[in-house]
Amino acid sequence: MDIAGAFSYHNLIFILKGFGITLWVAFVAIALSFVLGSIAGTLRYMRIPVVSRILGVLVELIRNLPLLLILFFTYFAMPDIGVKLGVMSSAIVGLAVFEAAMISEIVRSGLSSIPKGQVEAARSSGLSYLQAVWHIVLPQGLRRMVPPMVSQFISLLKDTSLAIVISLPELMHNAKIVIAQSYDYTIPILAIVAVLYFAVNYALSLAAKRLENKRI
Repeated sequence: MDIAGAFSYHNLIFILKGFGITLWVAFVAIALSFVLGSIAGTLRYMRIPVVSRILGVLVELIRNLPLLLILFFTYFAMPDIGVKLGVMSSAIVGLAVFEAAMISEIVRSGLSSIPKGQVEAARSSGLSYLQAVWHIVLPQGLRRMVPPMVSQFISLLKDTSLAIVISLPELMHNAKIVIAQSYDYTIPILAIVAVLYFAVNYALSLAAKRLENKRI
């Protein structure tokens, strides 16, 4: 085990560059998946004819496919239908689509947990159904979604490592290249990778707990 060699300046910079790409891909994918998932989950909760049914089929289809398959499709198959994406764009699209399906279920379940009597009371007070959902159901549902939503975001951050299959130069990809220089670097490099993942995911967990405590 060569700790000094593994933690040389160039190796650390290379690892941190990969970590930066991991964080960027995760951030963009989280933002996109949150927006798409929230819209899909809300529309499914509102049970709009045809729209809700189509979204339900799409969500179930995506949720039951391996993320690796979706990443392969976005990078290798989409060019065959005229949509060519770069490595980073393919990773972001694949992760965002997959996680949006998961988040839509979290949103739908969170909104469904609000008693229907509150919607009925809002309607009797003169609010339209959309206004009742926006002003009454959604704010309460979002608070209940915080823990599962953060857990899903943590999963997304870890899932970025799967993009190694399409050669995205993220954290695990760069770690693999450093380890290939010398197998004596394996334990130190994997240790620093573990620390970086843990630090970000633990920070997200703490943030979620603080939000939960404020809610209580």
